[in-house]
Amino acid sequence: MGNWQLEVAKMVLYMAFPVGMFHYFNQPEVYETWVTKTKREIYPMVNKEEDEALRRKIREIRERQDAKAFEVLESSLNK
Repeated sequence: MGNWQLEVAKMVLYMAFPVGMFHYFNQPEVYETWVTKTKREIYPMVNKEEDEALRRKIREIRERQDAKAFEVLESSLNK
């Protein structure tokens, strides 16, 4: 078993570690570089032509699905 110095050292560590991490990660330079890097990894720059082609394809798929759903609905109403 440890003595009181060990307990004090553990308590200092338990209190200093979160405070130290809070202080380090809330520095404007660290925060800005980390946020900017992470944001670019998660949301990469989008090419406008690729974005428009993707949106057009999504629209076409939705129109086909809507047309199919209307056909099913129409056939069920005509019975």
